[in-house]
Amino acid sequence: MSQKEPIWLKILRIALGLLFLFSSISKAVDPVNFGITMNDYFVSFGLPFLKPVALIAAVCAITCEFVLGCMMLFGVKTLLASWGYLLFMVFFFFLTLWLAVAEYMEVKGIHYFGVVHDCGCFGQVIKMSNRTTFLKNVFIIIPTLIVFAKRKKLKDIRLTELGKWCCILLFIIIAVLFQFHCIRHLPAIDFSDWKKGDNVENTFIERPAQKESLFIYRNNADQTEVTLSEEELMNKGDDFYEQYEYVDRQDKVVSKAKRAEIDGFNMLDEKGADHAYEYINADTKAYLLFIHDLMETSEQGVMKAVALAARCAEQNIPFVAVTNSDEDEIAAFTEEHGIGFPVYRNPIDPVHGPFMVRDAIRSNPGLILIDKGVVTGKWAWRDLPQKAE
Repeated sequence: MSQKEPIWLKILRIALGLLFLFSSISKAVDPVNFGITMNDYFVSFGLPFLKPVALIAAVCAITCEFVLGCMMLFGVKTLLASWGYLLFMVFFFFLTLWLAVAEYMEVKGIHYFGVVHDCGCFGQVIKMSNRTTFLKNVFIIIPTLIVFAKRKKLKDIRLTELGKWCCILLFIIIAVLFQFHCIRHLPAIDFSDWKKGDNVENTFIERPAQKESLFIYRNNADQTEVTLSEEELMNKGDDFYEQYEYVDRQDKVVSKAKRAEIDGFNMLDEKGADHAYEYINADTKAYLLFIHDLMETSEQGVMKAVALAARCAEQNIPFVAVTNSDEDEIAAFTEEHGIGFPVYRNPIDPVHGPFMVRDAIRSNPGLILIDKGVVTGKWAWRDLPQKAE
């Protein structure tokens, strides 16, 4: 292999390396999210039985992209890396071409394919339509083809063959361990609407208009009228009612009704009453345990949550759970685990969502502390606090 690498080729090599690193890291910070995207792809292509391997497939794809990016950026076995880039980009070029065409046909009402509308190429950092993703791949495949055509002029790092393979092994270990940590705990970067510091009351809770009743009374002697609030009226003595007679009542809007910024989050009991505002408001501190699927939740995590709920009860701190599972599953689950705290439902369309509970926290179960409508604490079940804060 030639040792002299043209400057323009070096720039292309570094640019492609950085691009793959950015793309892989943006997904690696939350591999569970990309696992969900992979499962969506499986369902879209009629392969729902592959759901159990969706997360593994996501980790492998992210790792491959990260390793290729490192190899290209640092010049480690660039000949092999150029082949990897070519295969990677050709595959996704034709995949995204199909997705863009299928999405167009859906929009025009020609045929419904159930395509995934967000490719997940950059995780939750940058969301792109299928059309935009395809155009992005058209842009990227051009330098990829150029680098592949000139692959024999790419400069390799000055290491022995063993040293180069050791570098590749190191890249793999870094990618896998980082993702493993994010899966076992929480994403390195939280892109959800429930991250620490977020005011979830404003985001998810719909508030009705606040009204104040005003009462009009007329003086029996001089016929003058006074307007009193309900509180002021309650403080009046009997002599007031002897001197004044009731005329009318007016309802004054103190604050207008406010719609939730994001619809779909509720906490329903067995009678269908919504308790979301009861626990997510400006006056309350409460622990919310998110269990998006009772059948797939961690038994160890549930036991740790039950123990924490008991300590919260001793301090009169509300502790409740919310799940997407149905009433029968909730009844069986609470009986089996001896759960004494309320478990509310957030009913969803199992295909189209919205998946409020699943997307709130990347752990099943996961715990969020709400204080005066603001998220102040967030834990995966492995990291649950030993005592209430």
